Amino acid sequence: MATLKLGKLPDRTPSKITITVSADLSQALNDYAALYRQTYGESETVAELIPFMLVGYLEGDRAFSKARKEGLPGAVPEKQRR
Repeated sequence: MATLKLGKLPDRTPSKITITVSADLSQALNDYAALYRQTYGESETVAELIPFMLVGYLEGDRAFSKARKEGLPGAVPEKQRR
């Protein structure tokens, strides 16, 4: 079984998302969804996976996290968001 960076998604209320991506990215996202289904035995749409992929990406970006904590211009510091 594959070990994916994205863990199994939690229960959640579905939401609709509209996005335009390149043909290559679209294929890569569909391939990821297929591997997710193979790995976890549950089918998730690309639109359901993207928000969790983005959260993982943003949480893994140390420079972005540091800038937010230090008060990134135009962003609300993490301490004030809670």
